[in-house]
Amino acid sequence: MAITSEGLNAATNAEYVSAKKTDDKTVLGKDDFMTLLLVELQNQDPTEPMDSDKILTQTSQLAGLEASENTNKALETLAAALGTSQQFSTVAAIGKTADLGSNAITLDEGSDSTFEVYFPDDIEQGDIQITDVNGNTLKTLDVGTNPKGVYKFTWDGTNTSGSELTSGVYYVSATYTNPDGKALTTRMGAYPIESVKFDGATSYVKVGSSYVELSKVKEIY
Repeated sequence: MAITSEGLNAATNAEYVSAKKTDDKTVLGKDDFMTLLLVELQNQDPTEPMDSDKILTQTSQLAGLEASENTNKALETLAAALGTSQQFSTVAAIGKTADLGSNAITLDEGSDSTFEVYFPDDIEQGDIQITDVNGNTLKTLDVGTNPKGVYKFTWDGTNTSGSELTSGVYYVSATYTNPDGKALTTRMGAYPIESVKFDGATSYVKVGSSYVELSKVKEIY
């Protein structure tokens, strides 16, 4: 197999980078201190040998440095293990409900607003209520008859009379009955966790059609 000049250059560069990392002496380690101690012993004046107390002190410092390095490595390994364990423990949340802590939506005047609501039971009939900050119902949307699940709704930003509402924060909740005639309620912001994914040290859960950072989930039940 022929080796091109580009391949040789790449290999040479890789070796150079590797050597740079290995031979980086900007930070002294325990091996460097041991080398310094041995050089000092080899070059001491025979008529005035190094004080044994000084040797013991330096040896003690060397041992302390090595112990500190070992402790740091152990802590790094432990932190990595705990992070991985915590991430994978999130997998146990699949199938449970994640509450994002809010059922608020933001409306820009003159535009539509899309949101999702989870219905834990089959829907015989029901309505979505859009309310203002004072709890006044401004618009209702028909849910229809559907099996349980997450459903997406689009609100055109108008009230019951058809007038456009001003930009602001509004709230979404729902009332419905199941096939047995039982009256139930739900709201936007609480969804079943369908899956979990990891991006580095950050965990995400899939709620509805979106992935949400786990740190933004207020409660899992």
